Amino acid sequence: MLKLTRQFASKRKAVLTLTQSAVDRLKQLEKDSKFLKIGTKKKGCSGLSYHMEYVDKINKFDEKVEQDGVTVVVDSKALFSLIGSEMDYQHDLLSSQFTFKNPNVKEMCGCGESFMV
Repeated sequence: MLKLTRQFASKRKAVLTLTQSAVDRLKQLEKDSKFLKIGTKKKGCSGLSYHMEYVDKINKFDEKVEQDGVTVVVDSKALFSLIGSEMDYQHDLLSSQFTFKNPNVKEMCGCGESFMV
């Protein structure tokens, strides 16, 4: 039985992965005893937008993602819309932001601020 459980766990799709650029930026932004929580909110013309906030605790059904010394939390209500996503950090002379490559997106609005799964 234990063997089957290990096989299942190894084939489980990662909820969220972080690029090295995202890890580096998150290390710079770390706050004592706070977690960055990533979720979605109803917003925009396509329905959902990404939402990030610092929280003090992890709720029972939230997913904790640990990678390269960084911990982020994925809101339990957003798990199905974010599963398999990659979080990146991009910056240039005019802007800097976290971006997401989300394989679940079926449609995006023209400006790229909202999406539909």
